[in-house]
Amino acid sequence: MTSESESTASDITAPPKDYRLLVPRDWFRIDLTRQGWRTQLKTFVNRQAEGKNVPAEAKQEAWATLRNTAEAGVRNGALEFFLRSEADGGGVLPASLIVSLIPRTGSLTPNDLRESFEAKAQQHPYPADVSTVVLPAGEAVRIRTATALDLYVRMPGGVGYLVLAFVVPVTGMTGSMYRLCESIAESLRWIV
Repeated sequence: MTSESESTASDITAPPKDYRLLVPRDWFRIDLTRQGWRTQLKTFVNRQAEGKNVPAEAKQEAWATLRNTAEAGVRNGALEFFLRSEADGGGVLPASLIVSLIPRTGSLTPNDLRESFEAKAQQHPYPADVSTVVLPAGEAVRIRTATALDLYVRMPGGVGYLVLAFVVPVTGMTGSMYRLCESIAESLRWIV
């Protein structure tokens, strides 16, 4: 059920003011639009290593990898970074979700975007399943690999795409984790 301020894509044609996304409470949220995000990220890494036999090198490597991921995301319009513990053999390998905004001018349709990604996928050695799907928030391009799921959701009003980029390095994009990522994506609603 949607309230007056939350709508599915079919309900609106004007650009949304914001979005709502339901992410489970065990996912640690980092607001990449605020200055203190590096401190939040360090807190996550420290909590994951706390009480576990995590070598200092693994902890430092996890911190550097996550920091580099967040910094690259910020350069490319990332708004939020969600992390979920996926401890593996003493390491700190979280599942993650980065939510980004890609503003677009012009009329790049999801089919145009899908065709572009299909062409790129043919040039890479790793297999990717590229398709167009319809979510409650609107039409989206879905790119699925063994460990990642990216959804480029077209925003109402033709103002761009909201990207949900999931990475699940330990269990991969299968079974219950894949269904969880799909459920999070299906919860996306626009706030008008």
